[in-house]
Amino acid sequence: MTFKNLGVSLDILRAINEKGYTIPTQIQQRAIPAILKRADILGLAPTGTGKTAAFTIPILQNLNISIKDNSSHKSIRALILTPTRELAAQVGENVREYAKHTHLKSEVIFGGVNINPQIAKIKKGLDIVIATPGRLLDLLNQKMIDVSSVEILVLDEADRMLDMGFVRDVKKILALLPRKKQSLLFSATLSEEIQIIANKLLHNPKVIEVAKRNNTTELVQQLVYPVNKAKKRELLSFIIGSKNWKQVLVFTRTKHGANKLSAQLTDDGLPSAAIHGNKSQGARTRALTDFKSGKIRVLVATDIAARGIDIDQLPYVVNFDLPQVPEDYVHRIGRTGRAGNTGLAVSLVSADDRQLLKSIERLTKKTIYQEAIDGYV
Repeated sequence: MTFKNLGVSLDILRAINEKGYTIPTQIQQRAIPAILKRADILGLAPTGTGKTAAFTIPILQNLNISIKDNSSHKSIRALILTPTRELAAQVGENVREYAKHTHLKSEVIFGGVNINPQIAKIKKGLDIVIATPGRLLDLLNQKMIDVSSVEILVLDEADRMLDMGFVRDVKKILALLPRKKQSLLFSATLSEEIQIIANKLLHNPKVIEVAKRNNTTELVQQLVYPVNKAKKRELLSFIIGSKNWKQVLVFTRTKHGANKLSAQLTDDGLPSAAIHGNKSQGARTRALTDFKSGKIRVLVATDIAARGIDIDQLPYVVNFDLPQVPEDYVHRIGRTGRAGNTGLAVSLVSADDRQLLKSIERLTKKTIYQEAIDGYV
C-alpha cells in the first residue's frame, strides 16, 4: 500500500515524498480514502499512529480541488481545533509541509502570544485555521474571524479537550459553524462524553479504530520501580545516570513539581528543563528545541504541556508522579514507542501511589512488571 494507491494527488504526494514517507500507517490507510470521499469520521487512535497526517493530507486535497479566492474576506474553509498550543503548532507544521506545493494558506492561532499578528494574517485571507478553543473564541467575540463558511471541521484529541474543561468553549464554537460540513473527531479514548458529542456532531460516521480501546502499545516496555517517597528524585537521577539515558521525558503532577524536579536534576549533573502552562510560549518552544537537539537531557512536563510533543524516536518516558486519571497513563506512555520504534516507560511508585497503579492495571488489563533497586525502597 502506498499513498498513491490511496488516491493522494501529485502535488501532495510530492510533499509526502520530500518528508521521506513511503508507506502509510494503518490509520492513514483507512482514514485518507474515507475523508477524500467527504465522509464524517470518528477516529480512535493513540498518539504516534500517524493520526495528524491521516486527516491533514485528505483535507488539503479536498480544499485544493476547489481553490477559491479567499484574499478579500476573513472566512475560513477548514477549522482544526486542538486542546493545547504545542499540539496546534505541531498540526500547523504538518499542514504547512504537506501544503507547500499548493496555494492553500494556513495559520496557527493560540493564546499566550500577541493576538495582533494573528489578526493580521486572518485579514489577509486564510483557507485553514488550526486553533485552541480559548483564543478562537476571543477572535470570534471580537468579530475578527468568520467561521460561517467552514467546509471541514476537525476536533483533535477530543478526550483531552474535555479533560481540560473546554467543553463549553467547543460547544459555543460548534454553534457558530454551518450545519452542513464534513466533521472529523479524533480521540485516544472513547468515553460517554465523547460518544455524546460524536452523536450530535457526526453524520453516519465511519468509525476507525486502530488500537483496542484504552490499550497500551505493544512497542512500549513498561516497568515499575517501587520507591520510598522521600527517595524518588534520588532514584530518578541514579537510573538516568547509571543507565546513561539520553532524551528522557519525565511527568510530574504539578507545575511547581516540574520546576523543582528540573532544577534538582540539573544540580545532579543532568541538564533539564521544565515545560508547563505557566511557561511562556517562547520558553516552551526553546525547551522543546533544546530537548530534541540533545542540548538538554531531561524534559520535565505536566500532562497538558506534553500534548503535542512529537518526537518519533523518544526512547524513555518516566512517570515521576502517577496520573490521577488512569487514561492519562495511556497518553503519557504513548509519547514513546512511536513510528515503529520501541520505547521504555518507567513509573516510580511509592506506597501513596499503589491505588493509582491498580487503577492503571485495571484499565490496561495488564500487570506491570516491578523491579526493586536496593537502597531506594
